[in-house]
Amino acid sequence: MQTTLAIAAGLAVVTGIVHSLLGELLIFRHLRQGTVVPALHAPPLRQRNIRIIWATWHLATVFGWAFAVLLAQLALDPNRPLLPLVLHTTVAAYAGAAMLVLIATRGRHPGWIALLAVAALTWLAAAMP
Repeated sequence: MQTTLAIAAGLAVVTGIVHSLLGELLIFRHLRQGTVVPALHAPPLRQRNIRIIWATWHLATVFGWAFAVLLAQLALDPNRPLLPLVLHTTVAAYAGAAMLVLIATRGRHPGWIALLAVAALTWLAAAMP
């Protein structure tokens, strides 16, 4: 096992947890009224602006965890073929990101379509011989 990569993967996971939790505690808890996704406006930002900022905040965690998966797998097997690992991790990260933006913005921000398209195209590429 590659210890430095394993530690880096663990640190990436912890960083994502801390980033999302601190964002929720210090920023977004003041902008919600009993909902998961913040819905209150914070002038000069409108409700829709807050919703996409919330989703984007947590996208950093989703993509950070995707890198953590890659690092952890490489730590366990440094000689592992990278292409399938990278493709499957990319599909999971982009599909998760698409769902986050879709839910946060109630489908009103078109970013979820592009994120889902990247996931679908990558999934198709991974399935090709």
